[in-house]
Amino acid sequence: MGDRTGLSPASGITPVQQMVASGTGALFTSLFVTPLDVVKIRLQAQKTPFYQGKCFLYCNGLMDHVYVCENGTSCTSWYKTPTHFRGTLDAFVKITRNEGVRSLWSGLPPTLVMAVPATVIYFTCYDQLRDFLRYGMGYQGSQVPLVAGGLARLGAVTVISPLELVRTKMQSRQLSYAELRVCIQSAVAQDGWLSLWRGWGPTILRDVPFSALYWFNYELVKAQLCQGYRVHEATFSMSFCAGAISGAVAAVMTLPFDVVKTRRQIELGEMETLAVVAKKPSSTLMIMRRIWAEAGYRGLFAGFLPRVIKVAPACAVMISTYEFGKAFFQNLNRERELQGQ
Repeated sequence: MGDRTGLSPASGITPVQQMVASGTGALFTSLFVTPLDVVKIRLQAQKTPFYQGKCFLYCNGLMDHVYVCENGTSCTSWYKTPTHFRGTLDAFVKITRNEGVRSLWSGLPPTLVMAVPATVIYFTCYDQLRDFLRYGMGYQGSQVPLVAGGLARLGAVTVISPLELVRTKMQSRQLSYAELRVCIQSAVAQDGWLSLWRGWGPTILRDVPFSALYWFNYELVKAQLCQGYRVHEATFSMSFCAGAISGAVAAVMTLPFDVVKTRRQIELGEMETLAVVAKKPSSTLMIMRRIWAEAGYRGLFAGFLPRVIKVAPACAVMISTYEFGKAFFQNLNRERELQGQ
């Protein structure tokens, strides 16, 4: 997968340099897209207020509350559900107004803790697998980025899945770190350590096809741009455009599984808040059927705009930063080779 110097035969950089480039890209991307991720999760998690008997129960995607009403539902007239969001812009405005600007970056620490190692694993494994398939196994064609992207994402998701669960809980409900620790400990005590991988199935169904489609389209679009502009290597702007296009296409095609993943991960939090006895988690198919029955196809594509707005620029920023980092190390390695001659 490399020569005696440890350099990749295709990129001309070492795996460590690939890790540094991908980690830097992950840092910038996480800072940029976390507010959009918060809005997406709030829109996916919110439900219509529900009334039953003398109790008023509502879930706005931030927190569950139960009020005992002496006068029936009329006692709720004082409460106007200020954080029920009608859309992406409405969510941005209300979250900022009611909770402060900093709340748009809620869950950023676990996002960084998750995103940096996940991206390092993901991008490094992709490049190494792609080079191995092309130069080690002799495979050529469009199936190489398809297979390499899917396998790399499978490994990264499995390793990072518990941190993804923590991040989703912090963004869907306002939790302190102490409350979050109690929530995680309760989940482990009730359902065992496997509960930390809640949502792994739909995450795999979302991320593995996403990754395969993303890298397939990215390599294709990048090659076409290079051919059109008659250049051998893609420029920063070419990588940016190719990443945005391929990310948007893959995001739209895998959005229903993103909705299911969010719903499944917050199920446990809802049961804990309402003191409901734990039950076996719903399957991916059952959750999809439930969402379809409640809201039709629109429910399966909840958070469509913030996801596309988030994923397209995120992919563009990530891949262009990564390619820029690789180009930097390529030039550095060439200069070292010339100095050593």
